[in-house]
Amino acid sequence: MKKLIFFLILFSAFILPAQNINVTEHSLKNGMKILFVEDHTVPSICYFVYFKAGGKNERPGITGISHLFEHMMFNGSAKYKPTEFDRLLEENGGYSNGSTWNDFTNYWEEFNSDKLELVLDLESDRMKSLKLDKDNLEQERYIVMEERRLRVDNYPENKQEEELYAHAFAAHPYQFPVVGWMGDLENIKLDDAKNYFKTYYAPNNAVVILTGDFDTKKAIKLFEKYFGKIPAQKPPVKVNNAEPQQNGEKRIELKRDVQLSSFLIGYKSVSISDPEHYALDLLSEILSGGQSSRLVKTLVNDKQLAVEVWTSQDEFEHPGLFKIYVQARQGEELKEIEENVYDILNDIIEDGVTDNELEKVKNKKIRELISYFKTNQSTGFRLGYFHTLTGDYKNAFQLAEIYGAVTKEQIKEAAKKILAKDQRTVVTLLQSGK
Repeated sequence: MKKLIFFLILFSAFILPAQNINVTEHSLKNGMKILFVEDHTVPSICYFVYFKAGGKNERPGITGISHLFEHMMFNGSAKYKPTEFDRLLEENGGYSNGSTWNDFTNYWEEFNSDKLELVLDLESDRMKSLKLDKDNLEQERYIVMEERRLRVDNYPENKQEEELYAHAFAAHPYQFPVVGWMGDLENIKLDDAKNYFKTYYAPNNAVVILTGDFDTKKAIKLFEKYFGKIPAQKPPVKVNNAEPQQNGEKRIELKRDVQLSSFLIGYKSVSISDPEHYALDLLSEILSGGQSSRLVKTLVNDKQLAVEVWTSQDEFEHPGLFKIYVQARQGEELKEIEENVYDILNDIIEDGVTDNELEKVKNKKIRELISYFKTNQSTGFRLGYFHTLTGDYKNAFQLAEIYGAVTKEQIKEAAKKILAKDQRTVVTLLQSGK
């Protein structure tokens, strides 16, 4: 009873702040959507913009172009010279950053609340007149290529994950690495960049989230002033989920200069909008979330076959992967460890999970959810994230209820459906020469 009461307290602690968040929606005539969340707790504002422009929106020949733009967006526009964007922000107590993922690219700034008009001027100027020339492209192309060498080509575990997606997906563009293939990065043309920017960085392909210390009515007038005249563009072609059913296990062997061998398993899974996603996310916690989780306890602690284990359920707009990673202890055989993993999965498929396991991971998940709306930045990130991936930011407010309703039977059924041999791809990472 005490544990149940604890869960209900956590549940209420998340639901009440989420319900008290007052989101004002506004759309410009050019199609740009803006979400306003006033919070006068501290004199600062966070500006987030999400563009539906990620690895999923690319094609062979221009893979990595979304990430390339994440770099080029800070290199000047018609009104502001290169490096001036960050300089002006920093001089006024702010900072900026950006990230690229499979389904989106986002940018954000956090700054003093009296600098909102400056930030909107900066952001609108690069949306309508980003500097796109040969020098800018070549400079950032070199930087991104070096980033790829450092983070993928010379990082065996990241290369292992890249190989997993490249082989697991036969038709869907999730097979492309977000950082891009080196051959494509070397050959992206200036016209490719200009066409991509015109299509994907248009106001009608963006959602902006403004959180913090501002007056919404005044902010709307400023958005109309700075963004209202930027013309909409023809909407991007919608990415179709053409991935066929996988009907057999795929195995890939990768050799690198590593001290310890490992394997990474990817099962074809579901999208973030599928109800089974949340059962699988809790299953991931049951498998690897802490010392008492099934895989960690068995493989790392009890049998001492492995030194590292993690699992994850992809949060993608289209169906992604359910992943299991195991790094073997020195001298242990991958085959034996892999068989142990399948034994543990089969136990769940046949007998399900326990009441205690489910209660524990639900409590942990609710504690995580509480932090989603604690700061201007985390609020802006979550609202934009769910609006971009699910089509409605309000879905972010339903998570505690959704997780709380997941049953043992749903986890068992999801495991049976997803964790099938014919739907998995396995990438083993071995020491060179073995």
